[in-house]
Amino acid sequence: MKPSIQEVKRSQETRLLALPGVVSVGIGQDDQGKSCIVVGLDEARSNTEAAIHKILGDTPVRVQVVGTIKSQKP
Repeated sequence: MKPSIQEVKRSQETRLLALPGVVSVGIGQDDQGKSCIVVGLDEARSNTEAAIHKILGDTPVRVQVVGTIKSQKP
């Protein structure tokens, strides 16, 4: 039985967040509307993008620049 997308995300999240410029790891959709893991970068970083596999297990990965994420305080 292949792992769910949530299990793949959970198993890879710590490693991905340790890469320079990675600010988020989530689940979203690719260009065809299929579920994928979405890795958010603070800015375009070719070295980091090259270190991120395009497929983890059987799950596609999409990298996108989302900018700096700031915590919101009430």
